[in-house]
Amino acid sequence: MAENTDTGAKERKRDHIELAFRSRVNSSDIDTRFYYEPLIGLHPDENTDISLTFLGKKFNAPIWVSSMTGGTAIAGIINKNLAKACGEFGLGMGLGSCRQLLYKDDHIKDFAVRKYIGDQPLYANLGIAQLEVLLQEKQLYKVTEMLKKLETDGLIVHVNPMQEWLQPEGDRYKKQPIETIKKLIDMLDCPIVVKEVGQGMGPESLRLLLELPLAAIDFGAAGGTNFALLEILRSSEKMSGHYSGLANIGHSALQMTEYVNQIVKDQLAHIQCKEVIISGGVADFLDGYYLINKLKLPSVYGQASGFLKHAQGSYEALSEYVHMQIEGFKLAKSMLKVR
Repeated sequence: MAENTDTGAKERKRDHIELAFRSRVNSSDIDTRFYYEPLIGLHPDENTDISLTFLGKKFNAPIWVSSMTGGTAIAGIINKNLAKACGEFGLGMGLGSCRQLLYKDDHIKDFAVRKYIGDQPLYANLGIAQLEVLLQEKQLYKVTEMLKKLETDGLIVHVNPMQEWLQPEGDRYKKQPIETIKKLIDMLDCPIVVKEVGQGMGPESLRLLLELPLAAIDFGAAGGTNFALLEILRSSEKMSGHYSGLANIGHSALQMTEYVNQIVKDQLAHIQCKEVIISGGVADFLDGYYLINKLKLPSVYGQASGFLKHAQGSYEALSEYVHMQIEGFKLAKSMLKVR
């Protein structure tokens, strides 16, 4: 007679009874993005492969740690923890704005994380406004020097005109960002990624970027931290009264996914940029799994706030968070079909 190995049955059944009425899910709360297929999936294990090649390197999971911070007291801890997690789990990472490193090395230790991330993709980050000035003043060599010091694989260029306009100390563009980006591609000998910072981009901007030999486009879509709103909150009451509506301008990651798919489908561009980082309002592995399966180009998904929340304390807390996100993605791949 077989031995009963279910030693926790009594306690589990008691929990089921006590929690049953608290465990109801209304039909209106069901996630309608997926078909749940329990008969054709397997539980994931250590052999479940969700790896891919992106930006010329292997990712063990399709996750990008989006650009966040630098130059503050806690930034060094955050960047070190994030880089260690990317090294441990085989992910890619964008640094926060490295602007201050163009002129002095006081905070370089907060950004110099190559030794923690290993050979995983690591990208520096500068604003288009600073790059426009460096081009004008023929000082683009400072970017090359900075990239060498940080041992990065390339450069992220963030384009954020709405934030700059609303920021009391913000810069003003004198040239169209697309023209500056074209010059950077010609003059910088490194892979370049272009991103927005929280409001996304419309179809015409995406088409122009897809036509360029960029390493990738990073959506930076609306739905996460809204830097236009952040600057409005920092500004005077008069500014807030006049410009509060600008915080609601933008495009979600799903909208941008649909724009890119339409451009590809209709062959509206001679596409040279063929990789995308889907970021902006991506809360977890379910959002990421859905969006990268919707997009018709190779992609990873970027998260910021979830990583930032767990990167400010012990590394163990961040490692556990990343592990659970990856395991959740594996389960989604096994059990869920995108509608």
